[in-house]
Amino acid sequence: MFYTYMLECNDGTYYTGWTNNLEKRTETHNKGLGAKYTKSRLPVKIVYFELFDKKEDAMKREWEIKKLNRKSKEKLTMMFNKYK
Repeated sequence: MFYTYMLECNDGTYYTGWTNNLEKRTETHNKGLGAKYTKSRLPVKIVYFELFDKKEDAMKREWEIKKLNRKSKEKLTMMFNKYK
């Protein structure tokens, strides 16, 4: 399984990525070993994710989310947390 995920950084910004192990990837980010973007914005927390069978689908969805404006990303996180 593959995940497209969105993290909320300590400064309130969002980071979007994909992985095959969401828990491990989040730990990696929080150790400062993840993306360059998150290193100076620790800690991060998962605020949204989707699950996919194919890596390509997760990567495509990551790209779609990255193109969204902040308001649209906030809507995703609100819907996700409402049903969590």
